[in-house]
Amino acid sequence: MISGRRRSVIFFTVFGICLVAIAVALNISWIVLNWRMGVLAVLGGVFFLLVIAGMVLNTIFLVREIRRNEQHDSFINAVTHELKTPVASIRLYLQTLQTRELDDAKRREFYRIMLEDSDRLLHTIEQVLRAGSAGLRVRRRARVRVDLGGIASECTALARTRFHLAEDAMRYEARATAGPPIVLGEPDELKAAVWNLIDNAVKYSPAAVRIAVTLEELDGDRLAVRVTDNGVGISPPELKRIFRRFYRVPASVAIRVKGSGLGLFIVRSVAKQHGGRAYAESAGAGRGSTFTLVLPKAPAAA
Repeated sequence: MISGRRRSVIFFTVFGICLVAIAVALNISWIVLNWRMGVLAVLGGVFFLLVIAGMVLNTIFLVREIRRNEQHDSFINAVTHELKTPVASIRLYLQTLQTRELDDAKRREFYRIMLEDSDRLLHTIEQVLRAGSAGLRVRRRARVRVDLGGIASECTALARTRFHLAEDAMRYEARATAGPPIVLGEPDELKAAVWNLIDNAVKYSPAAVRIAVTLEELDGDRLAVRVTDNGVGISPPELKRIFRRFYRVPASVAIRVKGSGLGLFIVRSVAKQHGGRAYAESAGAGRGSTFTLVLPKAPAAA
């Protein structure tokens, strides 16, 4: 069943096409009937082009606004779920602890689950705050020398623990670099970017997770962190959209994967703030993907 916004998109698109067709027909008819009035024909042609351009731009603007509102609503629904689910879980376990007598082993298990839920809740809040600050022009903080290899290794180890993965399911490799892999930046922001790449790879991987995190040097003056997975893959049209704010993959995949749609947007924002870039590569749907974060290498310390 077509949603209300989808019907609106179709209506405005067809409406715009009809207006353009009518305007073209009327203008051509007018020129044919008044071909001797050269000056007026030229002015009419210019005016016609302006009207057509205005209608086309108006239609494009309306369609984009409808899609943006649809993505915003999807983001609100996703964040609401991401906030409500861990809160409900923590409340349930607290009520159980309050009303029942449990042995120490069961209590420790409940405490562990509540801590995991609180971490999930905190992660969602941090994502929203980071995405909000990414669009603001704020005063830059002082940047320090950061070991990018250390951040990638730490995030890999943390992901193994948090997602209960075996060491062979997620491996980290630091390829030979000319000197230590140092960049200038804010450690927390860089850690958030690398973590979001790994978190995204785990979410969109099948049950048998196989993820490779590699650090390598490009052209002697740039460092790249690559995260390669064996997940659902990305179709070519999606490769240009996945880094947009609020954007999520098509519903068939998004239904199985929970998230706010902000992770990759934060990665791209952090990369730009640090003078680098982020991009994705994939052979197609069902064939895995590789996400790359490229940052300029810091000059040698004095």
